[in-house]
Order: sequence, then C-alpha cells, then structure tokens
Amino acid sequence: MNVFAIRILMGDRAKYIGIVIGLTFAALLMTQQMSIFVGLMSRTFGFITDTSLPQIWVMDPKVQFIDDVKPMQDTELLRVRGVEGVEWAVPLYKGLLKARLSNGAFQNCIVVGLDDATLIGGPPEMVEGRLEDLRRAESVIVDEVGANGKLAKPPAVPGGKPQPLRVGDTLELNDHRAVVVGIARVSRTFQSQPVVYTTYSRATAFAPRERKLLSFILAQPAPGISADEAAERIRTRTGLAAYTAPEFKWLTVTYFLKYTGIPINFGISTLLGFIVGTVIAGQTFYNFTLDNIRQFGALKAMGATNLLLLRMILLQATVVGFVGYGLGVGAATLFGSTAGRSELAFLLLPQTLVVSALAVGVICTLSAVVSMWKVVFLEPAVVFK
Repeated sequence: MNVFAIRILMGDRAKYIGIVIGLTFAALLMTQQMSIFVGLMSRTFGFITDTSLPQIWVMDPKVQFIDDVKPMQDTELLRVRGVEGVEWAVPLYKGLLKARLSNGAFQNCIVVGLDDATLIGGPPEMVEGRLEDLRRAESVIVDEVGANGKLAKPPAVPGGKPQPLRVGDTLELNDHRAVVVGIARVSRTFQSQPVVYTTYSRATAFAPRERKLLSFILAQPAPGISADEAAERIRTRTGLAAYTAPEFKWLTVTYFLKYTGIPINFGISTLLGFIVGTVIAGQTFYNFTLDNIRQFGALKAMGATNLLLLRMILLQATVVGFVGYGLGVGAATLFGSTAGRSELAFLLLPQTLVVSALAVGVICTLSAVVSMWKVVFLEPAVVFK
C-alpha cells in the first residue's frame, strides 16, 4: 500500500510539483531569513570574538553593548590589576576616527589601540605583515575588507578599479600620519566600517584629546580561579562592570534584540514564509486528495480501514516534506555561499536547519490533517455513483 500511495502522489505531476514548490519556497524563505538574522547578530559581537585571548572584559557600568564606549580614567587599570585573582590586565582603546584618504575623501574607521608591551587583543589572522610591526613608528594594521574597499586608493586611470591599500601606503587619522605595516582578516562589523589596529599610546594620540580615553580593560583570571569568580571580584572591589566574553556577547545581542526593530522585521519575513508555505501546500494537497477521492473510496469499499488510509496520506505528506525541505535548504545554502562574498550577513547554523525542518513538518502535518478529514468521513458508496 505504501508503493500505491507513492504512485498516487506522483501520478498527478502538476499537483505533486505544486506541493513541492510550496514547501521549497517555505523552507527557503525561513532558512534564509533566519540565517541572515543570525549572521547580522553575530556581527554585533564580532570584535569580541576576534579578541579571543582575554576571558574578562572590564568597562564602565553604564556600557550597554560593545560599541557603546564610555571611557574610563587610566587609573582604573591599576585598580583592576590589584584585584586578587587577576593574573594580568591590559588597556584597550576602541573609537571611531576619520581617516583622510589620498584623494582627499574622509572615511570613518574603527580604531583599536592595543597594549604597547604585549599587543594583546590584536587581529586573529594576518594576511600580510606581522603583528609585531606595530611597534614601528606611525604604524597601523588595516583589515582586509577595508583595505580592498572603503580605504582603497583611487583608480590609476579614470574609470578603472580602485587600488587596494597595501603595506607601505599611508593614511591620515585625525590629521596624524599612519603607515600601513600589515593587512589582517577580521570578522565583519555590524556597521561594516574599516578596522584599524595600532598601539594604545598611538591610538590615544590619534584620538581627540579627552580627560578619559581608556575604553576597556582586558583581564585574565589567575590559575585555579574561574573567569566568573574573577569577574565577580573585579565588580566587588572596583565598582566597574566585568563580564566574561560569552556574557559580553549576550549583553550586546540582548541590546540589539531589545532596542532595535531587527527581530520583528526578520520574524515577520519568517512567519510569512511559514504562512505562504502552509496555504500553498495545504490547498494543493487538499485538491490532490479531492481529485483522488474515488481511489480512496475504492480502497475503503474493498475493506481498507481509516487507519490504513491515514497512513497513506501521512506517507505522501512525509515524502513531499522531505523533498521540499531538501530543495529549500539546498537553495538557501547556495544563496549563502554566494552572499558570503558580499556585504550581506549570512550564517547558517545547525539549529536553523532543525527549526526549518520542524516548521516544514508542521506545514505537512496541517496539510495532511485537512486531507484526512475528507477521507475519514468518506462514504465508500461514492465510488459507485
């Protein structure tokens, strides 16, 4: 009977393809929108991910997310270093400065100042040059995407392509000369601004003069002490906010979920995919059942039970569900691999695939239930009318 059910399903090619297309579109739209949402959220804390060595981030208590920099006095660094259970603590500058390009144009850049002695907090991967080259005079390291894009030099000939920024080229950061000594590969930022690394002392010299310039303190717990315990000690002794890296990531994500319209926008798109898929697949599957009602009636007249017929309908719904889900997820993955080379944020997680599979399963179940209702109350005599 299972083979017979599959033959009935695929016998009407038009409706079979219509059901598959509906489920494919639903799976594609839901997977795509959720992956873009996850990718966008991951960009909000990309800088924390790149700064992987320190386990604790110390900051002003009023900081709400990674880009909400509220500078502290430099003396706070000494207070954190004096907390029992802290192995080491280093300063970190993070600010938005204007870079003047060779053609006279200005471009906002995220400038990161690393501890002069240790260079802790540097980029995760160097494409050209070395991190130690930051100890040279006037040196900076630029991220790869920024060097090839917003910080690129003008075309050599009119109408040509911009020339990527290379090692040895110069910039002006807040009227200070900066020499590029390296190109790094970093996570994309939420605002897609170029990232420029330099030393802490040089970054504070580039920045406009203020009484407070210390953005964050990066700390490491002593051996035998957990990061949570060390962070609690820092909060108690200094009155500053101290978070472990996962806690700071979640704080950043929570801010964007709570105070921006991103979740509701992507949530509506995902819901529309679910509704459209349900309507198309449900209506087409119901019409398919009506067109084959005589076959089900004949089987019922020959002694087939309602349970057997329901199993056949569930099998048909499962088959189209697997096919539609596979095609939809495959199309979303192909889209993501293509979009990975652009500015579009896309991150496909296993959890996203599970959620999409459950949603497609619900769509197939609802479609099958509508069709089952007609078959359960079907009178076998309809075949002989």
